[in-house]
Amino acid sequence: MRQDLVVWWVREDQRLHDNPALCAACEDARARGVPLLCLATEAPGGVTRWGFDRVGAHRRWVTWRRLQGLAAALGRHGQGLRWLPLPAVEALRALQADHRLVAIHAQQGLAPQERAEEDALLAQGLPVHRHESGGLFTRAALPFGQDVRTGALALPRSFTPFRAAMEHRSPPPPLGEPPHWPRRPQGPDGAPPPPDCPSADPRSIHPYTTPACDPGEAAALQHLERYLASPAVAAYKQTRNAPSDAAASTRWSPWLAGGALSPRQAWAALDAHDAASGRSEGSHWIRVELLWREYFRWLMAVEGARLYRPTGLHADAPPPRHDAGGFERWRAGRTGLPLVDAGMRELAATGWLSNRLRQVCASALLHEMGGDWRAGAAWFEAQLIDYDPQSNQGNWAYIAGYGTDPRGGRRFDLAWQARQHDPDGRYVARWLDNPGP
Repeated sequence: MRQDLVVWWVREDQRLHDNPALCAACEDARARGVPLLCLATEAPGGVTRWGFDRVGAHRRWVTWRRLQGLAAALGRHGQGLRWLPLPAVEALRALQADHRLVAIHAQQGLAPQERAEEDALLAQGLPVHRHESGGLFTRAALPFGQDVRTGALALPRSFTPFRAAMEHRSPPPPLGEPPHWPRRPQGPDGAPPPPDCPSADPRSIHPYTTPACDPGEAAALQHLERYLASPAVAAYKQTRNAPSDAAASTRWSPWLAGGALSPRQAWAALDAHDAASGRSEGSHWIRVELLWREYFRWLMAVEGARLYRPTGLHADAPPPRHDAGGFERWRAGRTGLPLVDAGMRELAATGWLSNRLRQVCASALLHEMGGDWRAGAAWFEAQLIDYDPQSNQGNWAYIAGYGTDPRGGRRFDLAWQARQHDPDGRYVARWLDNPGP
């Protein structure tokens, strides 16, 4: 039966708290007196130009599990989550053929593929309403003005001036869950088929198949509360580079990346922690890391497809070289560089790698193995359970010298990194001497 519907198009905002698109969709449906359809679609996939699946087993399972959690949360409010086994544009076209979509509310995309989806729907006359979500600040809150040549945001060309301008500003408080829920539409919800669950590796510091690290919103909020109640906050700046300590970093990124946790919620919880316990160097540095994430979001919003070009943001730079054999050895953790091999094997086994090891492994691919930075970015995209396009592409371009690093890229002294961050060799032994399950 043909129905008038308001749609919440679920993207990387898979939560009920602090969700502008969901709140707007609920209000819109109530005002019009029509049902609300919460819609999830098939994620982009396929094979990369480098010959491997764009989405690996860890990411597939985490995405599926996060949608399960979202469906359960919606069910507690009398709502459902309809999943269509089609790419987003095709799914919304199919719905429009069967129903009258009076409004489609969605998180505004930043990456080129996300923007192309929105543009394709708007070009066909579908009523897409885009909402700024997933970051700390809205465009209107940024103090950078407009580029007179392009009309785009005049974002600083490096992180330091961005940080100086933003670190004393407070993002708006997070929204609560929608206070009123419209009725759900007729028809079955459907559900994505469960992918194969990768074998749990007991060495993982973020075992995503366990309740504590479940990819969904409930576990995200519980983890946020537990972490901020622990002594790890004050020590964060000193411990954040430790490669194999579960308490060394916040480990908020898997939930932030998929939208199970809002960064504004995290910032507000950090404010509450500091009000109760006092601000520390550690809590300040967590904010700095959240601002790095924010910077890369706005860099993607401004630069878009340029971040995917061979020379990134530097059109006059020499193009990257690529040694296919070196890249394959790097992927497999068989470079002969112990710290790098340990990191690459941890990534393949668990979908996780500490921030320090990500930089070390990236430097090794670029400078020791002769690999193309875009190939490395694609492999991290396939493997990481906390992948998001803006942080991944921005960081790889930065390390490679094709992004916003004022020093023109980074080459790490691997021997020094090992002495500094794995002085007793425990991390290397954990991943190279112990084959795991």
